[in-house]
Amino acid sequence: MNRFLNLAFVLLLAGVSYGAEKPNIIVIMADDLGYGDVSCYGATRLQTPSIDKLAGEGTRFTSGYCSASTCTPTRFSLLTGTYAFRQKGTGIAPPNGPAIIKPGTETLPSILKRAGYATAVIGKWHLGLGEPAPNWNGEIKPGPLEIGFDHCYLLPTTNDRVPQVYVEDRSVKNLDPLDPLIVGDTKPSENHPTGLTHRQALKMDWSHGHNQTIHNGISRIGFYTGGEKARFRDEDLADEWVKQSNLWIEANKERPFFLFFASHDIHVPRIAHERFQGKTNLGPRGDCILQLDWCVGELSNTLDRLGLAENTMIVFCSDNGPVLDDGYKDDAVEKLGNHEPAGPFRGGKYSVWEGGTRIPFITRWKGRIKPGVSDQVVCTIDLAASVAAMTGQSIAQDACRDSFDLLDALLGKPGAMGRDHLLQQDNGSGNFGLRTGDWKLVKLKQRGKSQAVVSTQELSGPTGQYGLYRLSDDPGERTDVSTTNPKIVDQMTVQLEKLIVSERSRP
Repeated sequence: MNRFLNLAFVLLLAGVSYGAEKPNIIVIMADDLGYGDVSCYGATRLQTPSIDKLAGEGTRFTSGYCSASTCTPTRFSLLTGTYAFRQKGTGIAPPNGPAIIKPGTETLPSILKRAGYATAVIGKWHLGLGEPAPNWNGEIKPGPLEIGFDHCYLLPTTNDRVPQVYVEDRSVKNLDPLDPLIVGDTKPSENHPTGLTHRQALKMDWSHGHNQTIHNGISRIGFYTGGEKARFRDEDLADEWVKQSNLWIEANKERPFFLFFASHDIHVPRIAHERFQGKTNLGPRGDCILQLDWCVGELSNTLDRLGLAENTMIVFCSDNGPVLDDGYKDDAVEKLGNHEPAGPFRGGKYSVWEGGTRIPFITRWKGRIKPGVSDQVVCTIDLAASVAAMTGQSIAQDACRDSFDLLDALLGKPGAMGRDHLLQQDNGSGNFGLRTGDWKLVKLKQRGKSQAVVSTQELSGPTGQYGLYRLSDDPGERTDVSTTNPKIVDQMTVQLEKLIVSERSRP
């Protein structure tokens, strides 16, 4: 009896609860992929067999969400379990932006590391590095390794922003100290080539804003010089992510591992590898969707080859909804045809309409998750609390403040309930959406780009600051019913404003 009590005490100190499960976990996050961009969610102009296979072997959510309609805030919320608007500086991170997630913050990887997992992030970061800025020519910290990751192999910002180099752990890979990398906000010299001065030489023209430093025939946001040996070729990004991921999985196959595979597809500039170019009739945007699907297939094949598929939970999602012209002339608009990137939903990237945050969301764990479709509301922000519950880890009261334990729903258990409400934000303009059951309240403090519609339809918004939509009857948010349901508007407005000003929503 004493031996049993001693064992229980040891397990308690270790943060392990009886019955905890420790499968490998891979989160595959696409970039700017819309609900209607893959064939298992209704796309017909292209096929995504690898993503479809995940869906067929797991749970496909029809009300799966990310927490924001732009990159940086969603990634912040995924890793911290906290709505990004609660912390200043979570807008789109600039090239020289400091680390947004500070050391000591409880995160999804820190929870899993405490549970005995190996942890890695490979792919796009865009959450800032260093303090007060990245030391591109020395040790780059703080960064992923200071918030729970054992290893990182990063595109440090996002590829329409400089610099085009890999950061491996705490340094720029292949950097020649005799050719330092200089990243700045101003033009380094009068003769520095830009998308404005050398526009005719570009292999992909810009449409707005992306007209500063040229690399690989494409102009970007921001300025940099040097680091020539460290620079990558856009066409090789996806292959490199898969290569590095496979190497890391192989090296860590004997212990539980967590991999955050942060794809850059299908964000601009959309430059797929040559073997995918021209393979769809949707232009570079469609070609990059095929490349993303290939990445999913390669990771799945690696798990099968190593005999890990039955002990690995895969979560497939996107960081926000779709966008067509996002700064480059890449035929995304001209070749759209009848393809609906956001599926039946209104809006897309930058908006608080459903198309901005309702995304492809799939969970697969062979032998553990039964194949099926779920209409339960789940969100990327909930992964932190859910995997903590799965692995027997506790979370401090002041951590992961908006992450709900939805483990049973994510595992597709019959009768499991998802969220009863979800707050949606854009990039910090003050616009919000609140879904509660079938009802959706939209608060539009600012209008314009945040109302972007990725559709052939032109739709009107609410005439006032608040609009109300019944998603069960009107999933496309076409008809504002606020004037005929004033009590519901009042109730949801109070709920929304309380969520905004409160410090937390996690039960």
